[in-house]
Order: sequence, then C-alpha cells, then structure tokens
Amino acid sequence: MTSTDFYRIGGDLPVRRLGFGAMHLTAQDRRIALAVLRRAVALGVTLIDTAHLYGGGVNEEIVAEALHPYPDDVLITTKVGVARTGPEGEWRLDGRPEVLREQVDRALTRLRVDRIELLQLHRIDPETPLADQVGTLRELRDAGKIGRIGLSEVTVDQLGEARRIVDIVSVQNRYNLLDREHEPVLAACETAGIAFLPWRPTAAGGSGARAAVADVAAELGVTATQVALAWLLARSPVMLPIPGTASLAHLEENVAAADVRLSAAHRALLDDLEPA
Repeated sequence: MTSTDFYRIGGDLPVRRLGFGAMHLTAQDRRIALAVLRRAVALGVTLIDTAHLYGGGVNEEIVAEALHPYPDDVLITTKVGVARTGPEGEWRLDGRPEVLREQVDRALTRLRVDRIELLQLHRIDPETPLADQVGTLRELRDAGKIGRIGLSEVTVDQLGEARRIVDIVSVQNRYNLLDREHEPVLAACETAGIAFLPWRPTAAGGSGARAAVADVAAELGVTATQVALAWLLARSPVMLPIPGTASLAHLEENVAAADVRLSAAHRALLDDLEPA
C-alpha cells in the first residue's frame, strides 16, 4: 500500500481511496449484509457510504449492527435530503431545514454516534433555497452534530454557490469510465482539493462489453470491473470510488482493484473511450 492509496477528506480525515457503497445491502438477507460489511473492513476498506434514502434509515441500522463500535480508522458517511413527504407519501427531494435536522438526528441514533464526521446533502431540493439547505448543515456542524459537509449530484455552479456559504469537502456525483458527464465538476473538485466520490463507478458492469476494456483486462490478468475501478483511481488524486455489492466474491474483486496498476498506454486507451 502506498501514500497514493489514501486521501485526507477536508485535509484532515484520512481514508483509503477505494471505499464501499452500502446501498445494495438494504434488501439483502441480514446475515449476508452484515458479513459483507465486516469483510469490507477486514479487507482494509475505511470509507463506508450509506444514506437515509436507503430503506428509510434501515441501511444505516445495518451498518451500525455490523460495525459498531467503529474502528478508529473507519469513516461512516451518510446522506440526507430525500424524504417520504410527497403527496402520496412517496420519496421526493426535501431539503427543508426541519427535514434535514430530523434526518440528521435520526442518523445519529441509528449509527450510534454523537457526531457524523461526513454528512452529505443527497440532492439539492429545487423548491428550497440552496442557502437554507446548506446553511442548515452549517448550523448542525457548528452545533457539533456533524463534522464536515458534502454534496451529491451537483453542478459546478451549485458547488460554487454552496462553497460561498460553508466549506464543502466532498462531492458525490455519478461518474465512471463510460459516463463522464460530470467531468467539469471533477475538475472543480481537483482545483479546490475536494474529494470526489463517484457513484455507479463500474458502469453497472457494462464496461466489460467494450473491447478496449476487455483487452486491457486480459493483458493484466484482471477483470473488466477491476480495470474500470483502477482507471478511476488513476484518473484523479481526489477520486474515491465507492463500489457497492451484496456479494462477498464481488467485494473481494472490487477491493483488489486498488492493487491494479495501469500503464500510460492503458490509460490513454481507456481515456479515449466514447461514452455509453
């Protein structure tokens, strides 16, 4: 393991750059979910991503059951801002201050912590002023309930607006080898030293259908999924992929991608791939 395998979120919170997204565990057999989370940590994963949206808090409870008391080097990050407050009780974006405060309080209880070290706004609610949403998170940070603030699925302009209100240490946008729509956001994060957590980092397994990816995988003796993750890690020093799975075998495969080293020629070939 080298220094490039680690990143300090906000400049002071060290994590291994290849994390784990817990979303897929909500609907799984509880025993499998617990086993996958515990194995992830045993393999050296130190960044676990969950959210209120994932089962209305059930995912947070699973994370706590599996890992609490948390090892000192493990960061549990969760997200708020989506709630069952639609007209028929359906999920919708909801960044009203009272909703954000309630979800943070519930997350503290479910995760069994006094402070959430990294709390991300799951989506920006277009019906609530951004200043109210981010300002509420700032108040919660100042009150000691959260340590650092991140955003998810934002544009460059939204990131800039939020940063004028409070320090933003992470962005979680969709990004992978075949989907680079948020390239400008990644560039903004690089410039500002903000962690970029790409969700759907393996293109839902679709990258293996590309001949170039299959060729690189065959040459290196690894899988297409590992190539996709290795490309992300090589793409930017602020990149922290969070692949998720409910399979122990796939977990082992994903974590091993941190040891895959792409040559300059491999990277150039993959860089030139057309989007899906």
